[in-house]
Amino acid sequence: MRVLFVDLEREWRGGQSQALLTLSGLKERGHEIELLAAQDSPLARRAAKTGITVHEVARLGLRAWAARAMRILIARGRWDLIHLNEPHALTSAWMARAHKRVPLLLSRRIGFPLQSNAVSQARFRAVARFVANSKDVVQSLVDSGIAAERISIVNEGVEILPLRTSEQRSNARKHWGVRGNEFLFGCVSVFVPEKGQRHLLEALPLVRTLHPEARLLLAGDGSCRAKLEMLTKQLGQTEAVLFPGFVDNVEQVYAALDAFVFPSEFEGLGTALQAAMAAGLPCISTKRGALVEVVDGGRTALVAEPDGKEFAVMMLRLINDEGLRKNLSEAGRHEVEQWFSAGRMVENTIRVYEDVLQKTKQDHAELAPP
Repeated sequence: MRVLFVDLEREWRGGQSQALLTLSGLKERGHEIELLAAQDSPLARRAAKTGITVHEVARLGLRAWAARAMRILIARGRWDLIHLNEPHALTSAWMARAHKRVPLLLSRRIGFPLQSNAVSQARFRAVARFVANSKDVVQSLVDSGIAAERISIVNEGVEILPLRTSEQRSNARKHWGVRGNEFLFGCVSVFVPEKGQRHLLEALPLVRTLHPEARLLLAGDGSCRAKLEMLTKQLGQTEAVLFPGFVDNVEQVYAALDAFVFPSEFEGLGTALQAAMAAGLPCISTKRGALVEVVDGGRTALVAEPDGKEFAVMMLRLINDEGLRKNLSEAGRHEVEQWFSAGRMVENTIRVYEDVLQKTKQDHAELAPP
């Protein structure tokens, strides 16, 4: 298959990580794949390093330039499909009238209702298939009026890497300045209100009253960073919390941790949580949004409401129970290997592509004159 993948986000978030895994997986399986992306975006840079052909468009007037680029690319060659990875890509494809020439697929990762204004509805009608990452997102699409036959589920996936060695753990902890006797909790996520990092900061003084060796690493960046740093200071936890900012080599974070904590108030499938489970880390998570489809409370992870006191109770359980940590570690990794691997995601994506192409061929045959 020949697929044009479009992602116009300027930052690196979960959707862009999934895009790169999909692009790489399709390329490895022999499909012709190219990417249309914002100039000098993290996704564009990383995709280019893997040998994928990348078409970059200027950031100023991004959607208009992307629409122009799409028209040119469609005119130059025959694409089987165009896979749009986020809403700006859909807007550009609709402006380019790409749906008149090539089937459009749109990834959908969050269970918010679709916008109901006339322009938005016109854009959504241009989509041949919505690719939802969870049952929760499917339901939100159906509730927004999208016919079920226009929706397919492809669960997001993560790479299943070898478990860390003791040397890797030691080196990672030295990198972050964490001593061997300290119990390091961590979270990897963008700093926006719905990710709930403040609940971890509120939990930490309660945990450290009994276990002063507990520390917290919050990797990421975003609009709430200054507020979170201020809250850390107000709670008297400045020495116990690490704010490394955006981390390019996130594996070095996971390698250093004793446990992963994910206090999200609203979430898709939570690829950062999946990655932590795949790394063999015992995890504490909420079950908000689609996380209920990932976490089996008490078996693959501990579950708490996004609340400082509730997370403190669960954090203390992990510190105090080595057997529990071991059980969660093994069950969580097995769950991700079975259901949420990057390889499984790519194979399911290919099946959706094949289904869309088959139905497109049938529709054309039905419309052809006798």
